[in-house]
Amino acid sequence: MTLSFWRYAHLALALFSSIFLILASVTGIILAVDAAQEKTLPYTTPGFDKITLGETLPIIKKEYSEITELSVDYNQFVTLQAIDKDGNDINAYIDPKTGKILGKPEKKTEFINWVTGFHRSLFLHETGRFFVGIISFCLLLISISGFALVLKRQRGIRNFFSKVIKEYFAQYYHVVLGRLALIPIFIIALTGTYLSLERFNFFMGEEKAKPIKTELSAEAKKTSIFKTTLLSDVKKIEFPFTDDPEEYYIIELKDREVEVNQVDGTVISEKRSPFTVQLSALSLDIHTGRINGIWAVILAIACINILFFIYSGFAITLKRRSSRIKNKYKADESSYILLVGSENGSSFRFANAILKQLISYGKKAFIAELNNFSVYPKAKHIIVFTSTHGLGDAPSNGTKFKALLQKQNQKQKIKFSVVGFGSKSYPDFCRFAFEIDQLLASQNWAERFLDVQTVNDKSALEFVEWVKLWSGKTDIPLAVTPSLYNHVPKGLQKLMVLDKTPISDTEHTFILTLRANSRTKFASGDLLAVYPANDSRERLYSIGNHSGNVQLVVKLHPNGLGSSFLNNLEPGDTIKARIINNHAFHFPKKASKVAFISNGTGIAPFLGMIEQNKAKKELHLYSGFRMITPTLLAYKKFAGIMMQKEHLDNFHIALSREAEHIYVMDLIKRDTDFFIDLLQHGGVIMICGSLAMQKDVETIFNELCLSKGNKTLLDYKNNGQILTDCY
Repeated sequence: MTLSFWRYAHLALALFSSIFLILASVTGIILAVDAAQEKTLPYTTPGFDKITLGETLPIIKKEYSEITELSVDYNQFVTLQAIDKDGNDINAYIDPKTGKILGKPEKKTEFINWVTGFHRSLFLHETGRFFVGIISFCLLLISISGFALVLKRQRGIRNFFSKVIKEYFAQYYHVVLGRLALIPIFIIALTGTYLSLERFNFFMGEEKAKPIKTELSAEAKKTSIFKTTLLSDVKKIEFPFTDDPEEYYIIELKDREVEVNQVDGTVISEKRSPFTVQLSALSLDIHTGRINGIWAVILAIACINILFFIYSGFAITLKRRSSRIKNKYKADESSYILLVGSENGSSFRFANAILKQLISYGKKAFIAELNNFSVYPKAKHIIVFTSTHGLGDAPSNGTKFKALLQKQNQKQKIKFSVVGFGSKSYPDFCRFAFEIDQLLASQNWAERFLDVQTVNDKSALEFVEWVKLWSGKTDIPLAVTPSLYNHVPKGLQKLMVLDKTPISDTEHTFILTLRANSRTKFASGDLLAVYPANDSRERLYSIGNHSGNVQLVVKLHPNGLGSSFLNNLEPGDTIKARIINNHAFHFPKKASKVAFISNGTGIAPFLGMIEQNKAKKELHLYSGFRMITPTLLAYKKFAGIMMQKEHLDNFHIALSREAEHIYVMDLIKRDTDFFIDLLQHGGVIMICGSLAMQKDVETIFNELCLSKGNKTLLDYKNNGQILTDCY
């Protein structure tokens, strides 16, 4: 069956039964905790499973002058109803080995009785029991459909417990906890359904529910049941009223009821319980958790999980619905076709942002799911935004695309571009996107406009890289600010300004030092996201960890939204921002030696890395500036101190506006042998600053690598030896 069938079935069942499942889960938690608490009462007897009737009956008959009944409950507490030698009525828990009283049975509290009645029938008597049975059956179907969805997601039973990508909180834990709680929830649902059906005699008529009298074998008639029957198999014993041999014990066991001669213990008659009655008792034991304290706790946890699944399931649904398609133009009149493959709706967020911009520029654009691919008579561009589901598979709304592509042949040449969304945590990173790219390339009407671009973990920063490429080639000025493709941030933290260096006519760069919350963890190379206008517009700055404080270097731009906002701050002021973990640009601890290359503001994270180089690794800093300024002098002073502490080996400066007009690229060419040797011996080069500088530096490195007969620049990048963080 298709993934969409299981998903819609799963959702429909949850919608129908959610309120009642919440009520059943809450009451189920209370009853499961009560069942577990009962196991802690001090009325059990060590070695209970080995005590026979032949051992315990003589002892209690000796202790008590008249005995009416002995019963054993599901907790293996033995209750005796009798009269003692002093003529006192006894109704107490006893030790079956000694006959001594352990305590008195206590009735359930009114609260527990109320919860039990509500859990069973919603106080609606038989109608309520019937309805609870329906809800139990719905839960059974929900667990089955959930199991099918996880199988689809993980590509089979072998990968059932393979790693799950954490796209967002609700999705991740809905799957992870669902796998762990699947069996307990399935058992709860199955036993609850059976008990409801059995209540209405679905499996048998009224007359078939009664014990069936059976013929006894000759051996059974001669054998004393007292010697062979364990007390743990007994539910109840009714004692004879007198010593008359014609008066019998009536012993109710778990699977039958027998009449027993009180003198020799031989069985007089036997009535077998129907299998359905035994199955009903077993279902009740398992459903309530009363047979085992650990199982009762597991049932309570499973009920808590059901409550979480209701929340997370609806959260996932609402997130998908928030990405519903809204088109201004029809497919047959649009020049730009945006096709989206998304499992949870996140890819739609990026596609819709592009759609709005294209329309704002007067372009006729249309967005659709991959499964709705059709003929587009006026299309000039097709852009595919697709995630990869599970382990390299198509998302649920893209499973039909391959077949449709073969059937829906376009009449004109159309350029295409593919953007893949995924996680590098999976070995099949963006595999479906690459498959679509190859399939489109094989069509005689399709012309590749750009190579496949990939986005890891829905990174707006990486998505912007594709936007720049596509926008630059089409001359449509799409926005390249990451904030436009991000959600409006929530939960921003406050940071206090500790220090800010001044600017002047010759110094347009300032250093800003901020103090974050003591619980905030960050590293040099992370990013600080600032929202100057208190809206979704975001400005990102590479930061360094300076003595536990956030330090960034900012260049003041005329009318710059972010730089003007930060420059107007004074010590003591507070701002709201968030720190974005940037693992890809953290200091490489395993590298033999590291070279830092920066210009202007890009030096900020390197200052923090140098300060924290307590292992005294070999570090070389190459920085480009326009001219000597007070800020540069401060850097030189800092570098001198770090070199004395052996945290830094060299600080190479290029001044482009001084007499010699030296650029960073000139320093790299000068030290060609050093950089080639560094790369050949496993060293790492880190680049931070402007994109223009990054492009020039990478061009030089690629030429140097090829001239020396070594690997290409791309090879070193893929090996993690060249790390960049430029804007």
